[in-house]
Amino acid sequence: MTKQELIQELATKIDVSKAAAERFVNAFTETVSDAIAEGDSVQLIGFGTFTVRERNARTARNPKTGEPITIAAKAAPVFKAGKALKEAVNK
Repeated sequence: MTKQELIQELATKIDVSKAAAERFVNAFTETVSDAIAEGDSVQLIGFGTFTVRERNARTARNPKTGEPITIAAKAAPVFKAGKALKEAVNK
């Protein structure tokens, strides 16, 4: 499902205009992004949790030359599915 398909589905389900549904989707993604960028987690009970996980620096090899390269430490966004979502997927 694309973002536009999601917007259309939301507009239909909650009986609002596509513009209002798009504002909601944009506000939701921006709010979640801002929260996890600040180090907070966003928990939606039954759906899942958005968090940030720190990844350590590591050494890898360039596959073309075989030379070792260093991959810098970074923060990565993570989504962990909740129990209800897992059950819905596994029906």
